[in-house]
Parts: sequence; C-alpha cells; structure tokens
Amino acid sequence: MIILDYRDKRPIYEQVVEKLERLIVGGGLEANTKMPSVRALALELAVNPNTIQRAYAQLEQDGYLYTVSGRGSFVAHESEWRNAKEKQLTEKLKGVVEEAKEAGMSQEQILNVVAEVYQLSEETAEANKNLRSFKKAQELKLTDEKNTSASQILEENDVKGEETVHD
Repeated sequence: MIILDYRDKRPIYEQVVEKLERLIVGGGLEANTKMPSVRALALELAVNPNTIQRAYAQLEQDGYLYTVSGRGSFVAHESEWRNAKEKQLTEKLKGVVEEAKEAGMSQEQILNVVAEVYQLSEETAEANKNLRSFKKAQELKLTDEKNTSASQILEENDVKGEETVHD
C-alpha cells in the first residue's frame, strides 16, 4: 500500500518511486507481477496520471520494472535491479564517508557507526518479521474462529432440522 505525504517537500512521483521500490525490494511485489495501470494507480492515489507515468518511467530506468507493449508494466527479476541498487547505494555511501572524513571522523569511528546502523537494521528487520508472523497468526486464528462459529451454527441448524422432522 502506498501512502503519500503531501507535506513532504519531494515531488509526488519521487515518493511513489520510493514506495514502490521498497515494496519490490522488500518482496511485497514479486517478479513478473503486473503493476496496476497508470490510470488505476493515479485514481487510487488521487494524483495526475502523468505523475504515475513519470514514476513508472523512473522505475523502469532503474531496472525495477519492464514494460510489455499493450500489456502493461511488470516487476523485473531481482537480478535486474539488484546491481543497479548496489551501485546507487555505493555512491551514496562514498559521499557520506567523504563528508565524515572532512568532518574529522576516523576510519574506526566511521566503521563503528556503520556496524551500529547495520546491527539496528538487522534487529528492526527481525522485529518486523516477527510482527508479520504474529499478524498472520492472528488472522488465521480469527479465520479459524469464524469457521468454527459457522460450523457450530450449521450443526445447530441441522439439529433443529432433525427435531422438526421428528416432531
């Protein structure tokens, strides 16, 4: 699900790109999944279709989507976008490391910060995984309870039906 922040200073298409990237990288959208049409997603998000078209074009350029003429846009295989994402992140990281060096941080300090951030990221990912498992278990429990209730109602109706026949 995509939620846009209209107070964000970034253009809407960049927010759409970011949200869809996260869905793809996080596994929420699997390879070869058909994307909603430009018009359908624009209606859902209440934005101009040109905004979605621009976002899809950016995602295609970055290797996250591919287009089949007359059929629409689809999620690309991980191998298609993984290398591009690694290059993009490496460039960002280089910039941050240069900035940290210019600010007087030592290599050891920089590596400690990276290790800390990485560890927090691992813990957050594990917590999110546990939360998803918990939610899925709750949904299954609710579904099971509804099925049990439905079964009980059916059984009660069967018993009442039998009583009526015997009377």
